[in-house]
Amino acid sequence: MSGLAFASAPPAVRPLRFLLCAPAWGVVAGALLVADPHLLDGGRWSPPVVAMVHVFTLGVLGNAMLGSLLQFLPVAAGTPVRAGRLLPLAHAALNLGLVLFVLALYRWPAVLPAAATLLAASLLPVLAPPLPALLRQGTQRLLRAGIGAALLALAATALLGVVATAVLRGYLMLPLDQVVDAHAMLGGGGWLLGLLAAVGGVTVPMFQGTAQVAPRAQRAWTLAAVVLPLAAAVARLLGMPATVVTLALALQAGVLAAAVLRLQWHAPHRRNPALVRFWCAGCIALCLAAAAACAGAAGAPGLEAPAWAMLAGVLGLGVGAPLLVTGMLLEIVAFIAWVDLRGRCPRGMRIPAVGRLQPEEDKRRVLALHLVAALLLPAAFLGPLATLAAGLALSAAHAATALCLLRCLRRARHFRLHTEAYR
Repeated sequence: MSGLAFASAPPAVRPLRFLLCAPAWGVVAGALLVADPHLLDGGRWSPPVVAMVHVFTLGVLGNAMLGSLLQFLPVAAGTPVRAGRLLPLAHAALNLGLVLFVLALYRWPAVLPAAATLLAASLLPVLAPPLPALLRQGTQRLLRAGIGAALLALAATALLGVVATAVLRGYLMLPLDQVVDAHAMLGGGGWLLGLLAAVGGVTVPMFQGTAQVAPRAQRAWTLAAVVLPLAAAVARLLGMPATVVTLALALQAGVLAAAVLRLQWHAPHRRNPALVRFWCAGCIALCLAAAAACAGAAGAPGLEAPAWAMLAGVLGLGVGAPLLVTGMLLEIVAFIAWVDLRGRCPRGMRIPAVGRLQPEEDKRRVLALHLVAALLLPAAFLGPLATLAAGLALSAAHAATALCLLRCLRRARHFRLHTEAYR
């Protein structure tokens, strides 16, 4: 962990308020499947499916990724996040906005514009302050450029989300499918995959013991993560077919997943086995999602094109990306707790290692539950009983994640209050 600026770490509560909400939304996602076992029957345009997609992208992935950034930017990227006083408001607006968004799609469509506006506004205190520093010249240019590009893609995603809401409510006359596809391309390719790759270039070698990512490969990915989502989104807005977005997302997800699997396979100093397995399973799911998306675009037999697209979405957004993010979530919360102890305890005092705050055995139990959910979620298309089982497994996995995180924080608090017991 050399090269990390521990003195620049923010107060622990700042990232934790986002990070601890991520598994809570995972429980909500499972509960929605349990409450409506026919949820996946309606296709990508049905309101329950749209709600479920945003529970994953904003609730599970959004909270986890924004919270991680608040810790990563000052400690690893040398970029302080200012406007700290606004971050509690941003957190409240993000999660309240998502609650309103889900309620609007299920019951009260009149609150949809307010929900979309609140969600877009919630991102400003996180997006705007670090952008100037990220885009300036300085050290770690590739890392900062990758994160900056991902944040810009998130801003464009939020803007297109507001535009899509305005079209849906009749305030604008634009082709809704094209706007939504561009929104998905910039959100999935530019923000989600772009940020995972940029940050993963540092965290995968650090936490998983792989070889360092070659600067040339990182430079090529950063360029592709900007050009490909932007080109595909613009092409779709200009009237190109939806397969442009489908294939662009499949290519980006497949390349990222294959690169991580290759790094893991040739890792010289493999460590954190539970994290490695989280990422291995998540990358396999992303590869399968890319294959399903390509099969649908090519008109492969066995399923209709919309069913292939739904399967790709479940594998990518419901299984692959959450496995990657959850694996890192367990490490990041333990790391935050360790950094907080390091700052609070007197100089020279030995504090518990990260692995003692978050034991490998706890992470293995959480991984086992997530793997069960990962197997059941794609099977949910088989019928209501399969959907019910998938929902229960999903809620159980994310509830176990939340309990694991809370136990880690409780261990850190116990050490802080009873240091004499550890001497």
